[in-house]
Amino acid sequence: MLKKIPTAEVTLGMYLQGLEGSWLSHPFWKTKFVLDDPEDLKALKASGVPFCWIDASKGRDAEPPKATLAPPAAPAPVRAAPTVVKAPPRLELGTAPASMGEEVERAVQVMQRSKRAVMTLFNEARLGKAIDAEQCLPLVEEVASSVERNPSALISLARLKTKDDYTYMHSVAVCALMVSLARQMGLDEARTREAGLAGLLHDLGKMAMPLNVLNKPGTLTDAEFAIMRDHPLRGFEMLNEGTSVPEAALDVALRHHEKVDGSGYPGRLAGEQISVLSRMGAVCDVYDAITSNRPYKNAWDPASSLARMAQWTGHFDPRVFQAFVKCVGIYPVGTLVKLQSGRLAVVLEQNATALTAPRVRVFYSTKSQMPIPTQVLDLSAAAAADRIVGREDPATWGFQRLDELWQTPGA
Repeated sequence: MLKKIPTAEVTLGMYLQGLEGSWLSHPFWKTKFVLDDPEDLKALKASGVPFCWIDASKGRDAEPPKATLAPPAAPAPVRAAPTVVKAPPRLELGTAPASMGEEVERAVQVMQRSKRAVMTLFNEARLGKAIDAEQCLPLVEEVASSVERNPSALISLARLKTKDDYTYMHSVAVCALMVSLARQMGLDEARTREAGLAGLLHDLGKMAMPLNVLNKPGTLTDAEFAIMRDHPLRGFEMLNEGTSVPEAALDVALRHHEKVDGSGYPGRLAGEQISVLSRMGAVCDVYDAITSNRPYKNAWDPASSLARMAQWTGHFDPRVFQAFVKCVGIYPVGTLVKLQSGRLAVVLEQNATALTAPRVRVFYSTKSQMPIPTQVLDLSAAAAADRIVGREDPATWGFQRLDELWQTPGA
């Protein structure tokens, strides 16, 4: 039997069926569980959530029984912006800082679980099932925890998606990029997880696109491109029919192809007309797209991708783009660079206080035109006695397995 009671009347032993208000003000990543932890009860009463729904058939009843409350239908989702900001408890994954090598191994597992979850979510959406954003929150938190342990690991691995799983893993990658960018821009934890959820769901509208167009291996015709341009609106409509979907996720789904000069779509909005999260979404979406192998186009290397994006005047918000570069680095993980010594190296990890001096793995001599024993250098250390003089195109050198050099700690 469902009952709506004031949060102040909730006691241990009750089965929580739902919490009223925006999910961003909720102290838990889940609902529908027996409240048996005093700390959880304390967090709930401090959260600002006004009312709770309990199921008296699965847990303790309210005291005294509220005879006037008949079993109602589940409450409609509230899409108002949050007035209470409260960070949720972390999943039991640990968020202590980790090295690139340590986090890569965990990030692989996160990506595998994320891929399965997103495939299920998107395929159900294609079949017409309404999206429940609450079910996405544990996935967002797991991605966010990996990014917090090491900002580069999962983001760099997600770039290595195949053409076949691009649609699904692109959403995971944009989720991770949005979380990292939100933290770089100083957004609070509630807004950061909102950004992550928006990134995860931003391309849902592609599930309404014809598969022969979505997965076409060649260049789209004008007619096919016109069809694909409908995916932001279709995504907005699909999310709007779901439950617990915040306004920000709706907005990013609809506006991530807008440009600050007003030349984007679907609304040709410009500048401040585009929300901050949608301006963030535009940068994250494009970066992951052009650095990934897609059905109709091979990936660009990450450093040259940033250089090209910087030249697209009017496309991105300059302040957001500058913050994004600080997230991924001037020379992102996996970038092939040439050192002053004439050696070639691949970037392993960023130095937060020295963007032009990352940790690299040296492996080739341009003077001898031969591979050399690999060596890891922290270019920010005085003892390194070397520095980056420019980036290189792996294709020019014929390097086919460059990614193995940064993925494998002892390579």
